[in-house]
Amino acid sequence: MESAEESEPQLVRPDGLMAPDRSETTGRPGWPDQIKLPDRPARPEPAWHTPLLTRAEIEATADSIVAMQEPDGAIPWFPGGHTDAWDHLECAMALELGGREDAAQRAWEWLVRNQRPDGSWATSYIGGGVKEDFADSNQCAYVATAVWHRWRRTGDRAFVSRMWPVVRAALDFVVDLQAPSGQIWWARSADGQEYPAALVTGCASTLHSLRCGLGLAALVGESQPGWELAIGAVAHALRTHPEYFLVKDRWSMDWYYPVIGGALRGEEGLAHLRTRWDDFVVDGLGIRCVDDQPWATGAETCELAIAMHLVGETAAARTLVNDMQHLRHHDGAYWTGWQFETGCHWPVERSTWTAAAVILAVDVLAGGVSEAVFRGDDLPEPLTILEPAGNASGLPAGAIPGDRVAPRPRDPDQLELGCDCEPAPLLAAWARGPLADRLSNAL
Repeated sequence: MESAEESEPQLVRPDGLMAPDRSETTGRPGWPDQIKLPDRPARPEPAWHTPLLTRAEIEATADSIVAMQEPDGAIPWFPGGHTDAWDHLECAMALELGGREDAAQRAWEWLVRNQRPDGSWATSYIGGGVKEDFADSNQCAYVATAVWHRWRRTGDRAFVSRMWPVVRAALDFVVDLQAPSGQIWWARSADGQEYPAALVTGCASTLHSLRCGLGLAALVGESQPGWELAIGAVAHALRTHPEYFLVKDRWSMDWYYPVIGGALRGEEGLAHLRTRWDDFVVDGLGIRCVDDQPWATGAETCELAIAMHLVGETAAARTLVNDMQHLRHHDGAYWTGWQFETGCHWPVERSTWTAAAVILAVDVLAGGVSEAVFRGDDLPEPLTILEPAGNASGLPAGAIPGDRVAPRPRDPDQLELGCDCEPAPLLAAWARGPLADRLSNAL
């Protein structure tokens, strides 16, 4: 039998081409496996450590995002770079928090215009056109988180009503990418070919987005039982079956995102974060993007700060945000990262999504709306639809549990769970009687 390392699939795009090489920018969202760092130092910009940011500093950071927004509303990673839906939406949330409502509205309008008939967005856009036409499930799901964030901030039901068809189509697309065993496949090509691999970071983020989608469904008075089952299944996969996911444990995101996404919380989440603290955290600088490179990145540091706050470690979270302020540029923008052996900023870019991550983290730690959103206030908890029954799959770490050949069945009686975990009482209740009776009996 092949080893787990030998059996891990080659990383290719859903259309059969090699996965895009993003090594000259960053590894988000988990590509590639090799990071190329510079070997010549460069003089850093002036930097300073501050307490958590003042309102004027937050507004300056929001303005740095506005300065990079394109005329059609797209928010690229940096001037001349590409735009993806996830980071674009993160920036839209940050713009709203920074009081830049007009720019945020242009971002929303761009998003709506570019949604495809199947509910998805292309993985990347550049110069007003599509760069990579396959759809990333995690990117598509994030619209629900962003709409829920705006609802919590403004209470604008009219906005929710306008965006609901967009959210519903996006989440239906995402749920249709769920494997029988619960994890959600990474991508689907423009011609419908699925990429049968799942990422911990992407699925954890999608878990939270699906919960936000259920919150929005309640606001508009629609029932989405399929999403509810999908939430329970992906939460179960994240908590119980690491073997269902590609091994990306050198990336810090795969370490902390199960906490941000809500798969792990409380003492369990804190214990999880403690396991690799020393692998990633660099005192005074932030955290490493990957555990084997001397490269501290701002966005990952701020996301870990959010995760730490969610498990009650607010002092440590504040320290993390303060520590990464050496990346702040004098105009309020943020360098993506710092190579601390060669002593230079790398990549040589000030990224919009790093600036956005700072604003969101500061808002979380200030007790703002972002805290409620990431904590999951007023959102349904994942249904416990499965109960562990030991190591059932026998799959090696990083292996894929079989190709998915048809959409995930919506009838629980026909679900192929992909493991030997026993259905919990809730799932048994779901299978009884007409749909309305199942809902009332189960919930």
